[in-house]
Amino acid sequence: MTTLARGRMPRPPRDVVPDAGRPVETVYRPSTPIEAQRAIAFQQRGAHDPAQLTAGGVIWRASRTPAGITTIAVRAERHGIRAAAWGPGAEWAIAQLPRLCGADDDPGDFDASRHPLIAATHHRHPGLRLGRTDLVFDALASAVFEQKVTGLQAFGAWRAILTRYGERAPGPTPRPMFAPPADWHSIPSWAWHRAGLEPPQSRTLVAAATRRESVERAADAAASGDARDRVLTSLRGVGLWTSAETRIRAYGDPDAVSVGDYHVAHEVGYALTGHRVDDDGMLELLEPWRGQRQRVIRLIGLSGVREPRRGPRLAPEDHRDR
Repeated sequence: MTTLARGRMPRPPRDVVPDAGRPVETVYRPSTPIEAQRAIAFQQRGAHDPAQLTAGGVIWRASRTPAGITTIAVRAERHGIRAAAWGPGAEWAIAQLPRLCGADDDPGDFDASRHPLIAATHHRHPGLRLGRTDLVFDALASAVFEQKVTGLQAFGAWRAILTRYGERAPGPTPRPMFAPPADWHSIPSWAWHRAGLEPPQSRTLVAAATRRESVERAADAAASGDARDRVLTSLRGVGLWTSAETRIRAYGDPDAVSVGDYHVAHEVGYALTGHRVDDDGMLELLEPWRGQRQRVIRLIGLSGVREPRRGPRLAPEDHRDR
């Protein structure tokens, strides 16, 4: 860890959270060039995520770490990745920064040449890395919010719950930010309903929160993605899609595939064959890259290839009483 001169990170606005304290600062210098800010930005849940935002080239992220809540501000510079963190979890966040940026993600013998689109995109983005938060339950919670609804609905509910029941993040954040709640199971049922989250999702979260510590320990100790799937899907209401999304966010799992997603199979099929496929077709197309299938999906997202839209977007459904 390297302590930096004051004034190098953005100046505090007027509404600084009291008792934020002096930041812990560092410059992380990866051994090879990596797209660190892209890796971190992937964790943001919508444009108005109260736990993460980007302003002036700096990514601000509020988290509930094992050491307490923290806010970390990260900026990629020419000679490294500069970061400052505030709050009880600041030291933890600074120590975890390389993994958040994708340091643990090793493309290894990834063979991009199996498809010209993947090869071309990989050539343009040699520094693509899959970052990880190491915060299993919060990754699971955000995935549960996104079960079987549009992104607009999920991100709106996430924003409503965190803003109301999350903990105000420390530090000179550009706007008030909130770390995820400590006690998900204490949120009243009417609050979930008002936020727009369906009862099956809220029940899943509340039940999972009662097993939080055991689930986190077991998932962290698991030796493979399949083993983590078994841990996570042991929770009622958590299927393979939710488990895969959790593995991607918490562990940067390079092989996780979100089977059952409304869009992913179509996007993979169109990019690799020129036409849509179902989940089985997607898995068949991705099989040559087993072990690196999430990396292929991420490269497809960066390729710019999109299936032409044939109709209106899926409209959000709102079942709340008026």
